[in-house]
Amino acid sequence: MNWLADAARAAVPPESTQQAIGYPSLFLLVLIGALVPVVPTGALVSSAAVVAFHQTAPFSLALVFVTASLAAFLGDAALYLLGRRGMGSKNGSRWLAAIRARAPEDRLTQAQGKLAEHGVAVLVLSRLVPAGRIPVMLACLLADWPLRRFARGNLPACLAWAVTYQLIGILGGSLFPEPWQGVVAAVALTLLITVTPSAWRRLRKASPVQRSSG
Repeated sequence: MNWLADAARAAVPPESTQQAIGYPSLFLLVLIGALVPVVPTGALVSSAAVVAFHQTAPFSLALVFVTASLAAFLGDAALYLLGRRGMGSKNGSRWLAAIRARAPEDRLTQAQGKLAEHGVAVLVLSRLVPAGRIPVMLACLLADWPLRRFARGNLPACLAWAVTYQLIGILGGSLFPEPWQGVVAAVALTLLITVTPSAWRRLRKASPVQRSSG
């Protein structure tokens, strides 16, 4: 069995190679996930944090944090700029249509009320609440916020988001001796955090219908 373990270790690329490939890939995937909100960017950051936690190279976790937060910030800024151009266009744009499609009317109304009441502070929480980023972004667009004002509030939001999911990855990495075990745990926890609120909302919406039909 020892030869299998030796072969597995030999198949793993050196840390320098992992970093040369991993950080640009993480940046690109988080950037794409910010523009097209179907990529599980939180799970990506948590997984990268697990791998960095098990690496011997210094500052690996810091590089994950900087890479993820910068990519999220630039992706959000680009999507917001595209949304603003769509707001000013007569026929809108596919980016603005995509933002509207992912912001249900009830969530948008709630986001607009909180934005009017608390201002920039709502942006910080929007990235930490599952499915909260897009409704708040659309609320900012409808409120005609300039890109500079949105970016000023979105910067701490991206930093807080990167820290939160990186801590999930560190937790997963510290609980298991092998990186792949920590990755599985971090991804499972991230998906649980993401899916549970939406499932709970659907359950609450379905409950009155079931009671009325009964």
